[in-house]
Amino acid sequence: MALIDLSNREVHCKIVYYGPGRCGKTTNLMYIYNAMNSAARGKMLTIETKGDRTLFFDLLPLNLGKIKGFDIKIQLYTVPGQTIYHATRKLVLKGVDGIVFVADSLRVRRAKNIESLEDLKRNLKEYNLDIKSLPLVMQYNKRDLGKIGIPLLDTAELESDLNRELRVPSFCASATKGYGVFETLKAISKMTVRYVATKHLAGNQKSKKMGGPTRERRQRQRLS
Repeated sequence: MALIDLSNREVHCKIVYYGPGRCGKTTNLMYIYNAMNSAARGKMLTIETKGDRTLFFDLLPLNLGKIKGFDIKIQLYTVPGQTIYHATRKLVLKGVDGIVFVADSLRVRRAKNIESLEDLKRNLKEYNLDIKSLPLVMQYNKRDLGKIGIPLLDTAELESDLNRELRVPSFCASATKGYGVFETLKAISKMTVRYVATKHLAGNQKSKKMGGPTRERRQRQRLS
């Protein structure tokens, strides 16, 4: 549900990084934030918890140019992966436009990956959303740990567990070292902007041709 600011001609797209606890969601966003020029990034807000390093980031806008005369900005969020934060995960998904599912490549975390993906599907359904209808990419994180002898799931196993039915783009990554991080972000950003432009901006342009919304709604409105 993109936020469309007609007065400033801006569209804010919400991308959520989802996955099991300690899979590297926060590390992804930290790497992106620190690598970006300060002029191109917004304020990062964090909430510390006992069970997870960070509850969520709100917001990290990335200026992606214009579509149909609107400036496109991306807001990146992450959610706590631990079971006790179920309500928070569901809340952060409200209004989501695109999702990065970050899977933990550690072999011992195989069941947690599958459990987290099922949790994502259930939470989306509560907002009447189908995971197959939203922009989604998979990121298989911690691939660098295999070099130091830690048992990892191979990519074929990860694809079978998580992407056999969805068949979405997938990326190997190491969020701590940075490889695969921006490739993942670039892919989901492109998919999300295309999705928002088709679903929201096209409808908005049609509305303007037919007379447009009221003056109050022209200033700022949220379309679903």
